[in-house]
Amino acid sequence: MKVLVATEKPFAKAAVDGIREIVEGAGHTLALLEKYASADELLNAVADADALIVRSDKVTRDVVNAANNLKIVVRAGAGFDNLDLPACTEKDIVAMNTPGQNSNAVAELAVAMMVYMSRNQFTSGTGSELKGKTLGIQAYGNVGRLVANIARGFGMNIMAFDPFVPAEKMEAEGVTVAATLEDLYKNSNFISLHIPATPQTKGSIGRNLMSLMPKGGCVVNTARKEVINEEELIAVLAEREDLKYITDIAADRQAELNEKFGKRVFATPKKMGAETAEANINAGLAAANQIVKFFATGDTTFQLNKK
Repeated sequence: MKVLVATEKPFAKAAVDGIREIVEGAGHTLALLEKYASADELLNAVADADALIVRSDKVTRDVVNAANNLKIVVRAGAGFDNLDLPACTEKDIVAMNTPGQNSNAVAELAVAMMVYMSRNQFTSGTGSELKGKTLGIQAYGNVGRLVANIARGFGMNIMAFDPFVPAEKMEAEGVTVAATLEDLYKNSNFISLHIPATPQTKGSIGRNLMSLMPKGGCVVNTARKEVINEEELIAVLAEREDLKYITDIAADRQAELNEKFGKRVFATPKKMGAETAEANINAGLAAANQIVKFFATGDTTFQLNKK
């Protein structure tokens, strides 16, 4: 089988070497398409591929239709909104992600962002400490759980809201379970977002929720920019001069946010959540192993488009 690694932003060399060892060790062929400049390059490269590994590269309907032999595509990372799942399903292509491989890197960044905003972005002036503050975690999955563990080391109180995780499980880990999303925001000095971008969540974080936060509240977004209602974000920051917002995914109106609210907002120059050597390698190797297992035994543990 031919396994294509198509990455506009390539994996680290160590990750590529590891992927090659796994793929070729299982008797398959590895092909690389790195730093490609146009969609046509990807369309041509995927034409005879049996498997595809991508990072944030978009696997559109056009890509799927051009892939005559494709049986499986794996997104090396947790988010999968760059995969056209309906198109994959229509062509009986198994689509997977690699959940958990980037989780620690994202969690460390989320807590670092809290410190950064608490200390006035490391500029002059009196800041505040995380100790004794309440951290509200919206979505208590792999990343949310790790954020909670790290935050405890700072002496923070942990609250979480996740309708898909049993309350008993969260309570057993020392988490206070918020009865509602409004309850989470009302009682948290920091909110850390870990929700996916879905039709239900897109634009769901805005004025109604943020206005409930205590004085000096800060929202930390290492999830997706689409979950933020930018117009309402600008409105609530204007109404509440004490609120702050920091994100790993620059808003479409980030320049306007920066101009209007100065040090109360911050966006990383590029998405940095998974930008560690460890996460880069872990996600790539996981993707390769999942493909090898799929071809060997039909394993579909991490399939996203199950019928």
